[in-house]
Amino acid sequence: MDGLPDVSTLAIHDPGPGGGAPHVPEDIANTPDHYMQKLHNYAKSLPYSIEPNSQMQQLLDLILLRIAQCVEAKDYDTGLLQWDSMLSYWAMLKYPIPKEKRIALAKLYFHVCTTPGMPNHVVAAGCDSLQLLTRSKKKLSIEDMRLPWKPIFKILSKDLFLTRRQFEISQTSWYMGYIAENTRRFFHPSAIDEMLSTFLPMMKGPSLSSILASQYYMLTFLPISHPQSYIPMLFRLWESINSYMFDDRMLQFFSRIAEMHVNPTVSDPRRIEEIPDDAREEDEGRPNWDKKDLDVRWRWPGLYSDVGIFSEHDWNFIMTKCLASMEIPLADAGSLTTGPNADNQASFELNRLPKPSWRISSLARIIVYSMAPDGVPTPASNAPTPAFTPFASRSSTPLPQHNGGLGDYLSAPLAKTIHSKVKTHLAGCKALDSLAKMIASVEGFFHPTNSGSWTNDLSAFVKYIVYEFNKRWHEEQQPDCKTPSHRRLTPEMRRELVKSLRTVVLLAMFSQDSTTVANVQSSLKSMSVMEPDLILHPVLERAVPALEALIETQRTIAVIKALGAVAPALVCRHVYYSGAKHLLQILELLLPGIDLNDPPKTFCTTAFIVEVAQYIKFGEMTSDEPAMPVDADMGRATIDAAELGITPLPQVIEMSDEARLTKEEEDTVLKNMSSGFADWVAAFLGRVILLFENLPEEGADNIGSTTEVQLVDAVSGAFSQICIHLSEPLYDMVLKMVFDYASENIRANAVRAIHQLVECVANADPVKTLAKFLPFCDSNIRTELEHGASSLRTTSSSSTPLPSDTTLHWNLAILRGAMYNDGRATLPYRKQLIALFKLLHAKTFSKRGFSASGKLISSTLLTLSHTYPLENKLVNPDEWTSEDFRKNHHQYWGKLYKPEDVKLLWHVPTHDEIDFALEIFREVIEPILMTLHDLLAPGVVRDAAWRNDFCRHLSFVRNAFSGIPTLAKEFIPPEEVSNAIKTSDILHEIPEMIATLEPLNAGFALTDPGDPRHQYIMSLKRRFGELLHIASESLRQQGEESTVDAVQMLIRSIRTYLLEYGDSRDNYYLQADRYKNEMNVARHYAGQKLWPRALYVRRARFYHSARLRWNSIERRRGSLEDSLIDDITEWAMWNYVTVREASQSLLDSLCNNFDGLRRRCLPKLYKALEPGTDDDRMKGALWTLNSSLYAKYAIGEPTLANEMLKRLFDCQHNERPSIQEYIASLAETCLNGFGEPCYVIYDIENLYIKEATAALTKCLQLQHREEGIVKRCEAQRVARVQMANASANEITETLLNIAKSPRTHWRYAIYAVRCLRTLIRRDASTSPSHIRYLIERTYDSNATMRYYAQRAIIKMSRYVKLRTLARTPVDLVLEQNHNPLRRKVPVPDASQEFTLQCLAAYREPLDIEQARREPLLCDKIQSGWIAWKDTVDYFLAPDATRSTFRPWDRSYIEATEAMRLVITDTSYWKKLSTHYAAENHTDVISQDNASCVKSIFQLFDNEPFEALKPVVIELLADKDKNKQRAAAELLAGLIGASKHWPTTSQAELWEWLRPHLKTVFGQQSNDTLPVWMTFFEYVFFNRDPRRLQPLVDNIWSEFMNVDFNGESNIEIVQVLCFFRAFYEELGLKFAPWVENAVHRCWSEISRSEHDDVLAYISELLTFSGKTMWHPNPSELSAEAFVRECRILSLDVDIMGIRGIFHADRIADLVNRFKIWREQRLPGARAFQSTYDRVGILVCKWLFQMIHDINAITTFDYILPLMPELCRFTELNDNDDLANRAQLLLVRMCGVVPPRPLINPMLDAIFVAIQKSPSWRVRLKIIPLVQVFYFRQFPLISDGKIIEMIEVICRCMDDEVVEVRESAATTLSGILRLSPRRSVLQLRDRFVRLLRNSSLPDRQSPAYNSALRQRHAAILGICALVDSYPYTVERWLPELLTGVLAEHTYDPIPISTTVRKCASDFKKTHQDTWHEDSKRFTDAQLAALSTLLTGSSYYA
Repeated sequence: MDGLPDVSTLAIHDPGPGGGAPHVPEDIANTPDHYMQKLHNYAKSLPYSIEPNSQMQQLLDLILLRIAQCVEAKDYDTGLLQWDSMLSYWAMLKYPIPKEKRIALAKLYFHVCTTPGMPNHVVAAGCDSLQLLTRSKKKLSIEDMRLPWKPIFKILSKDLFLTRRQFEISQTSWYMGYIAENTRRFFHPSAIDEMLSTFLPMMKGPSLSSILASQYYMLTFLPISHPQSYIPMLFRLWESINSYMFDDRMLQFFSRIAEMHVNPTVSDPRRIEEIPDDAREEDEGRPNWDKKDLDVRWRWPGLYSDVGIFSEHDWNFIMTKCLASMEIPLADAGSLTTGPNADNQASFELNRLPKPSWRISSLARIIVYSMAPDGVPTPASNAPTPAFTPFASRSSTPLPQHNGGLGDYLSAPLAKTIHSKVKTHLAGCKALDSLAKMIASVEGFFHPTNSGSWTNDLSAFVKYIVYEFNKRWHEEQQPDCKTPSHRRLTPEMRRELVKSLRTVVLLAMFSQDSTTVANVQSSLKSMSVMEPDLILHPVLERAVPALEALIETQRTIAVIKALGAVAPALVCRHVYYSGAKHLLQILELLLPGIDLNDPPKTFCTTAFIVEVAQYIKFGEMTSDEPAMPVDADMGRATIDAAELGITPLPQVIEMSDEARLTKEEEDTVLKNMSSGFADWVAAFLGRVILLFENLPEEGADNIGSTTEVQLVDAVSGAFSQICIHLSEPLYDMVLKMVFDYASENIRANAVRAIHQLVECVANADPVKTLAKFLPFCDSNIRTELEHGASSLRTTSSSSTPLPSDTTLHWNLAILRGAMYNDGRATLPYRKQLIALFKLLHAKTFSKRGFSASGKLISSTLLTLSHTYPLENKLVNPDEWTSEDFRKNHHQYWGKLYKPEDVKLLWHVPTHDEIDFALEIFREVIEPILMTLHDLLAPGVVRDAAWRNDFCRHLSFVRNAFSGIPTLAKEFIPPEEVSNAIKTSDILHEIPEMIATLEPLNAGFALTDPGDPRHQYIMSLKRRFGELLHIASESLRQQGEESTVDAVQMLIRSIRTYLLEYGDSRDNYYLQADRYKNEMNVARHYAGQKLWPRALYVRRARFYHSARLRWNSIERRRGSLEDSLIDDITEWAMWNYVTVREASQSLLDSLCNNFDGLRRRCLPKLYKALEPGTDDDRMKGALWTLNSSLYAKYAIGEPTLANEMLKRLFDCQHNERPSIQEYIASLAETCLNGFGEPCYVIYDIENLYIKEATAALTKCLQLQHREEGIVKRCEAQRVARVQMANASANEITETLLNIAKSPRTHWRYAIYAVRCLRTLIRRDASTSPSHIRYLIERTYDSNATMRYYAQRAIIKMSRYVKLRTLARTPVDLVLEQNHNPLRRKVPVPDASQEFTLQCLAAYREPLDIEQARREPLLCDKIQSGWIAWKDTVDYFLAPDATRSTFRPWDRSYIEATEAMRLVITDTSYWKKLSTHYAAENHTDVISQDNASCVKSIFQLFDNEPFEALKPVVIELLADKDKNKQRAAAELLAGLIGASKHWPTTSQAELWEWLRPHLKTVFGQQSNDTLPVWMTFFEYVFFNRDPRRLQPLVDNIWSEFMNVDFNGESNIEIVQVLCFFRAFYEELGLKFAPWVENAVHRCWSEISRSEHDDVLAYISELLTFSGKTMWHPNPSELSAEAFVRECRILSLDVDIMGIRGIFHADRIADLVNRFKIWREQRLPGARAFQSTYDRVGILVCKWLFQMIHDINAITTFDYILPLMPELCRFTELNDNDDLANRAQLLLVRMCGVVPPRPLINPMLDAIFVAIQKSPSWRVRLKIIPLVQVFYFRQFPLISDGKIIEMIEVICRCMDDEVVEVRESAATTLSGILRLSPRRSVLQLRDRFVRLLRNSSLPDRQSPAYNSALRQRHAAILGICALVDSYPYTVERWLPELLTGVLAEHTYDPIPISTTVRKCASDFKKTHQDTWHEDSKRFTDAQLAALSTLLTGSSYYA
């Protein structure tokens, strides 16, 4: 049967059963709307008709109506979630949502999400839907919709920071932040002023948390459309705060601002008036601040400034942050760690907010969107890095002999002749120029030899730069681009950008870090699209040597990846017309990459081939195709020898600046090249076959290792792409080669591989493939079966196949592969195949045999019955077959399509195919079903043969049904729908609110339930299901170990029956991932509109899968399905682990498809937990329940939770350890899902929701509105809440009974207490028994029990107070207490004086009588640092005798009474203190313990005080640390609670406490010091110190009177420790004491000899400077601050960042250090000197400051001390001081100094270098220049850089060689970013100096001076060479070979310096030598070789 079968009946455009082309509905095809056009393109891409838009809009209206009804009825938790999910499913179908509905729905979701108290899971769903509705800026803008900002802020500001007694952390803050970020663009810009007046006063300087929170509010809420009024303010804030977290958010914010405002019209102030302001909250004002300074006379010009929208001042600051963000490590002991160190002060709650985007991507966006032609262009450059463009030198420097000495010569001014009148910039772009400089400065850190964690950041930065540039470039090519033409990117900028980045990208290409390589690939791809001629050739030049040599695998892989990245330039003619001619040579070089022994290389090679093959056709381009087919034998040799003659690339590949070929010449070259495709394809197939032949033997489970499987998949994927794009002659050649190999070889190790190989050729042409292989395979299979193949009965998947069966398996694999594509090709072999299937069923008895046979049937049926694309070629079918394409297909390479131009070919089952599929079922499968029925009949002997027959028969049936997931559409009878609703997992809901889906068109072959064919297959499937149920019951009764294989097959069959439907073979989520991945690979730039055709094929498949998914969401669950679910539940609890695991996995999958399953399964699982149950069965039940799908349902549904908990606690009966572990795991899962019941949300009326609901309903086009649904739904919701409340009460009683039972194990009692803690509710009171049990557990012997019980008491007391003081339900959910003593006090005068007055009041003793009448107390300073609010919260003092809060809420009377009986008994406190005083290995008090005591005394005032007194007295009397800790905890809680006691009671407390304070202050023990320190921290936290006057008086008195030089170190340390706790907790409130405290300490610094004391003093100095730091606006109002930041000069210190508070003390130190230095003790006693001790104090103090948020203020203190700090560094008899000083100076360099101090700081460093008599000081300070320069260079002026060079040059004349070398190293670092003219001047200067230096005789007195002069010149020249590590400037070859080489053999140290320089040059230029060597002449290369000590490297 060599001839082809008759295929005349086949038609490639056969429309299938429906007939005709798919009809696109009129209302989709004829609507001009853009989004309808997109839907039209989707509709055209499918082979069947989709529903009209009108029909789907009706469905949308129904969904929206249900959503509105749910919200109206407040049915949030059930109904709203149901219909919200329906909306997300509807959105998958790509129908557009009309704008008015989108607006109404978005508003509704917004108000639902921002209703206080809304359950978090509802908010989570609402957030996602809101984001989906609002994410498109084109679909909705602020002109369409406005939203209020305050609802979000109110919830967020209340939830963000927890009180000390709050432990319940929720996701509310994250959700609110997420909503704010997504809806910010709908906040009206006129709200900006009010937002600022709200957020700015919240910022309190000493508190980083308040600063970060206020910053988050501003950067998240402020509308960014009109930022002109507040941008200067943000920059002034940013400059003053040292925080990495602060930087992150600022960079993200400014990146968004920069991107948005390239369009100048966005910020036009006139728009504010034009936008309707209709979304204002009731309490929302609209202050209109004075902005006259922003007015413009003419048309609004936009926000453009010096660089983009930034001033030059701000731009330089951003670039400094950019450089710091790369985290480049210098030898600087972590100078960049000051910001992260300061961030340690931030509270953990800030991590609950959404994280900012990565700063690297933000920086890239800022830079790219700040680019514009805004400067004078620098002349173009041909050098790799254009920043290095040289200029002619006009220097005239005197020789050293003429004027002064060598130092004067070296440091002669460079700047005299280089000042240019006009500053030029790269490509005329300031931002690009800054970027190029920055890249040049970090160039060396891209090299693999200098890589580290920073390389990821650097490479990512480059990736994002080119990504953003490409994106912006193409945005500006669009006709609707709003960027003015004079602000757009230019081709020159694009080219210079690529030149700037090319060097570093090519350096990082060989990195060994996978992340870096991925970043480089992305960069290369973008750059090759931007400027392909600049990128492709350098990559090719690196690729050829690496691929030819194949020496280093890593380098080979790197170049293959790089080639993959630049593939568009190789094959896409529209990207680079000249690139294609290199393709074949590269492909030939890559052939050895197919290597079994090197999987990574193979993966890279195949990825490259896939990338290339999808864009081209493999075929010869001639005028006529050859008449004779290509001889397949031409490639035969390669199969055996795997060798191929490779034509090498030309040695010099043309560069962009060389002559180019014309397009016609390029085409000619390409046509000639195409003749080599046949050889290459043959050779590639040979390599593939060779790889397959060498695969290791497959395991028993028919597959090899994961790597080998991946290898086969990768190689097959590449080969498949090649086959698809072969010309017909080449395809015939390949088909023949594959057939020859398959027919002549049989290899057991390659069975899977041969299947995939044949699949590849079948995918390209199934007709030819089947014609070739089917007769051959059919004959071989029959022969093998006749000779006994697969006759040995096996059923285990672990059984090893017999060698004699290999031929059968080989041919089955081939035949299955041939069945891969287009079922119509199988029709001519219909009878032959059915006969073969019958034979296989009858003859295959081995596991592998019948499994392979079943898979063959499955593949055949899937090919026949499924709807799928037939091909994914690079062009449309009509183009592929056109004559022009055949002759000139190179013109089409890389072609991109618009979506409307794509034509797809689908396989749609024809009538014949359906009949063939049904015939297989009738003739093959149906008889097997009958056989299975007979096997299960009673009385049949169930031996091994029976088991084998059962497995193989069932395998055939299962595989057959798995092959028809889309053959017949499933219809659910109405009665089953009704029953499903009744038995739904959704409990207590009206039927209308349980969503159901109507099936849609999705390519099912049989869609008419009246069709006999449909009825037949559905009835047959029903019989299959019934058989499975019978088999399940039968096998369970049998219950033998030998039936495990049969059970496994049964479970797999049930999975097939229940789940193989709809999208099971085209999984929606899998297709979504593949579509996304393929889009990412195909994307050339962001916002791309044209794509390769293959991507449209994938998109069509994705859309098809979405429609299948819709039909698969709701599955039929009738009685049979329920029976099978019951069966699987039973198997999940069977004896054998493998069966249990498979069943549990299936149950999890079924939960996602079958509603009601969990509700049905739970009773069976619970029953298995009862006593007497077999252990294995119990384990199965526990493990099944532990699935989150079951546990969270059972515990989260209030009416089911009681049963779940009962069953869980009843499991105590089984003490087996493994079962108890299962129970513990299940308990944790349940407890994590068990939340506090709270239904306050149903009492909250949100008028905005009502308005939004009415608006949504109004825009729905409904024929009739169902009356009464809302009322019924509301009634059901009320009943549901009542049931939930009743259930909660039942659960509480159940748990109390369990917990109290003496039979309850302690572990279960702990679970009970945890649940009881959760059941303490804010919306209902707690029962007396509940609270009494918990209070008694606070002294339980189990520590964990006490922990949870105490937290329960704390929670309960919070809620008692809350329920008493809350006025509305909103207060309850937001935990807003309306304290009766709180008063809102208006701020009379927002001035600094008023602030000082408020702070001074804290030091004045309180007049208690006045305090009861007037609000004088303020515990928390809420504003007044940067600005005052309109009002501040002050408190009255409590009444003298009347309780502040009592009586408590009535509902708690019984509970509190029960509690009182316990806590007024001394025995309670005795028991409690016993546990508090137990040894617990901690030195500090427990906040939980103190808060528990506080909670009790807050509830009962001083009632329990008498009972507590004796216990405290006894504990205080005991000196034991643990007893003291217990006393401290009790007292801390007592004092904390006394805040609101009647003042008489407070006075009594302090009267009693006063004598005991002496005990506390008299401890003087290191053991108890941390205990009492944390006690003071606890009581002073957020407290007005006047409330604790006795403590304050004691602490202050002790501090003022202590002898700092007393004999007892512990006494002074204790006083200072307590004092530190006092001032740190007070924060700003300590301000009135600061001056006295600092004065007290300052007087002691020179006298105190205790190191610990000095450390405390340094901390006080740090704290005082931070506390006294405050901004300096003219008045403390937000308006004044924002305005003055905008209008005042930058020299005005509005943020108060200059260090003035300690200025006098610093000046005093400077003078006193001179005296102390002279008095310094010599030798070993030096460290005891005042000079050293104060020096260490100063270093500690300044070091702490430099790591604080106000680090910038430190420079004013460091500057006067610089000379002394430098002296410290040289002390050789006090290493501690020297190291501290050195570390301080280095860390200082990482902080951005105030601009006015930059030059003075540098001058101070220069003075230290030039004036210091010690060479050690110079040696340590010189590197500091480089560190400071590297960290701050964007801020340093060019003139200062030149001065810096001059200073360093002078150091090269130093007498000490180490200093000279250090100066040279520093110089090379500085020169990388220096003005290029100065570089050339230095070159000339050093060369002249060298030429004029001659060495006299060694005995000559002038020898040393001459040697130093020559060494200085050599060092200077080496510094110049080292400053260009990866490029070769045009003057460099002569400098190396004509100057340095002459001194190779000079005396040391000259010769060593020269050799080291040459060695470094070799190392850094090794990778680019093929390019760099062209800059040397032959003579220079020879000289260089000599210089490298005879190395032949450059020969």
